[in-house]
Order: sequence, then structure tokens, then C-alpha cells
Amino acid sequence: MLVLVPDASVLLKWALESDDEEDRDRAMDLKQAWLSGSCRVFLPTLWVYEVGNILGMKRPAAAKALLQGLLDLEIEEMSPNSYLDEIYRLMSEHKVTFYDAAYHGLAIHLNGIFLTADATYTRKTAAAGHVKRLHNWHGSHGETEGTS
Repeated sequence: MLVLVPDASVLLKWALESDDEEDRDRAMDLKQAWLSGSCRVFLPTLWVYEVGNILGMKRPAAAKALLQGLLDLEIEEMSPNSYLDEIYRLMSEHKVTFYDAAYHGLAIHLNGIFLTADATYTRKTAAAGHVKRLHNWHGSHGETEGTS
């Protein structure tokens, strides 16, 4: 079964529910594919801090409820301690942050695909594989390891 690792940029599209948000439809398609059992979704344990921070800054009055809505989904999480070598390799070879590399490293570790709305990140790390920009994702059926 296809394994997907969405980053905070994708998860925030689930929580913020703004129809004018670029590629929100694709993010919602991912959520629906996961909920219907068409794919598996995993997150690094640091996701809650990153998403919680952004929600607290952008929507302080609603942040707690929005984050709780994501927590209630009970998405499978993995601690970075099982794939630290991959994270640091990505950081070293592609000059990216630990935060971004934690999502991408998890996708590599699980032989899945890291989905991000960050076009710059996908360009910088395309050679590592297992990364796809949300804009270029076309659903869980027929997707394989890909880039940008």
C-alpha cells in the first residue's frame, strides 16, 4: 500500500479550510484517500510542534480547536530516532533543515513519498527521490516514488 508523509504545509490545508489556499483540493484529496484506506499516512513526531506553532500565530483564537481536530485523526507517528541517519544525510547533501528532512527522511525510511507544498524544497532534494510537490500529486492510485 502506498505510504505518504505530508508535511506541515499540507496538514495546515486540512486545518485552515480556506478555499483560496493553493492546492487545498489536492490536500483534501489526500485526506480522503487516507480516510478511505487507499493509502497510509505517517508523520514524524515533531509535526505537532510545527503545526501548533503556525496555528497559534495565524489563528490564535481557534488554534487549540484546529490542532485538536488534527490530533483526533490519530495519524500514525514515528520518532525520528529510527531514521536519524537519513535526516542528517538529507541535511548534509541538500542543505535543508532538520524539520523538513524529518518528514522526507521518514518517507525514505518507509519507502514512501514525502508530500509538500514547498516548491523550493522539492527542487533542492529531487535527486534524493521519495519527494513530490503537492501541486503535482494526482491521488493515491497509480502514484509511485516520484519527484517534484
